[in-house]
Amino acid sequence: MFYDGGCPLCMREIRHLRRWDTHHRVNFVDINSPGFPERYPQVDRERAMAVLHAQMPDGRVITGLDVTVEAWSRVGKGHWVRWLRWRPIRPLSNLSYRLFARHRDRIARLLTGQCRCPDDHCR
Repeated sequence: MFYDGGCPLCMREIRHLRRWDTHHRVNFVDINSPGFPERYPQVDRERAMAVLHAQMPDGRVITGLDVTVEAWSRVGKGHWVRWLRWRPIRPLSNLSYRLFARHRDRIARLLTGQCRCPDDHCR
């Protein structure tokens, strides 16, 4: 699972996932870590900054809420989020995720008081 270590909301979710991942079923990789592009050339860092990414054991790259559901399922808590992928709810949850992802810096500022944007003005 590729995450943005500079995002307070992302880090909050990663902390929860790590706490529940007692069997080490998820590999967490900060896309801001040194050498990321060389180690993971199949993942476009800019795209991963905009939309959550993960690489499956078979090499497939998944994105968005599919990553969330996969990660939470691997740590034994998939029932908390699996409903987001149900056919009648999926279009609305995808739209909600895209809006959240686009505005996560502003949302982080509102919820945590933290902002990583220049001059502390979130986009």
